[in-house]
Amino acid sequence: MNTDQKLSGKVALITGASKGLGKAMALAFADAGAQLALASRDTELLMAVQTECRARGAEAEIFKTDVTSEEQVDQLRRDVLTRFGKVTILINNAGINIRRPITEFTLAEWHQILDTNLTSVFLMCRAFVPHLATGCGRIINLASMMAHVSIAHRVPYSASKFGILGLTKSLALELAAEGITVNAISPGPCATEINAPILSNPELLAKFTAQLPVGRFGKPEEVAAVVSFLLSD
Repeated sequence: MNTDQKLSGKVALITGASKGLGKAMALAFADAGAQLALASRDTELLMAVQTECRARGAEAEIFKTDVTSEEQVDQLRRDVLTRFGKVTILINNAGINIRRPITEFTLAEWHQILDTNLTSVFLMCRAFVPHLATGCGRIINLASMMAHVSIAHRVPYSASKFGILGLTKSLALELAAEGITVNAISPGPCATEINAPILSNPELLAKFTAQLPVGRFGKPEEVAAVVSFLLSD
């Protein structure tokens, strides 16, 4: 357990907190002393993350939420503020990916990816920006390497992550005078559930790994470390 309590007294709301990068960030913030509001659609997995955070001495509550729903995001805002009274840190991490040629995508799948990866960031920021602490509020949006250098069969995913960069840049300018920082990070491929189709296929994994300068997929805790830096004073 890390005894560094740099986030003591701060409330961090994380979407997609039930697994992968969201879980890694939750555990890192727990070690840093933050109070945690953990949001996801999967209550069972959220409860497991909550248990781990509490074992590290953190105050952690779970909120079952579909962040593509305006009504559920508004309810999340009410519930989190009722429970904690404030939000200092907003982590927009929820995301999905579907890999296939564009001619095989349905419009419903396009909307599913854009709504989960991009529209949810808009909804969350709109709901929580008025409640972020002036002078110390932090927003971190999870973009992707795919927002900079894309590959085939990722059209909706890449489009959503490019959109996050534009949203982040505009919102950062909008909130700068209030002392609220807005950043996006763009991880390369990480060993998380979203990349299970690659990680479980030895031939495909070898092909991907050969293109990575470090010769391996990233670790969730490495991304959490970058986010923790961006939350610092």
